[in-house]
Amino acid sequence: MTFKEKINTLLTESLLEKPSVFLIDLVVTDAFKVIVTLDGDNGVALQDCIDISRAIDANLDREEQDFSLEVASVGVGSPLKMIRQYKKNVGRTLIVKLATETIEAELVEANDNFIILSWKAREPKKIGKGKETVQKRQEIPYTEIKEAIVTVTF
Repeated sequence: MTFKEKINTLLTESLLEKPSVFLIDLVVTDAFKVIVTLDGDNGVALQDCIDISRAIDANLDREEQDFSLEVASVGVGSPLKMIRQYKKNVGRTLIVKLATETIEAELVEANDNFIILSWKAREPKKIGKGKETVQKRQEIPYTEIKEAIVTVTF
């Protein structure tokens, strides 16, 4: 079993104890720096990162393989990578990049196949001059999304 496979097994086992926390990314560099990125349905607490780090660190022998370990939550402004992340962010505003356009809108629904965005736009009136505000709604399959980021408003 390779070093990365050992890490992956320990990580999978420790995440079973925390069903609301899930893995976003696992990187093991050539210099044996292990970087674990987590997210959670209700966010990731510091204690979650500590518990996962200890579960990995306690079950590996540094005499056998020296390594460094970094366990962190996914950062604000990081692109969404998993369907589960879209589902937890329903009701928030996303910036979604597609092949032909970029849409900033509220995520109103997310299922296993697509998301639905809703936003207001100014468009020319159908009759007469000027513009009017219209409510737009678009269903976007995950396969068409190049990148999606949750916007943070203060």
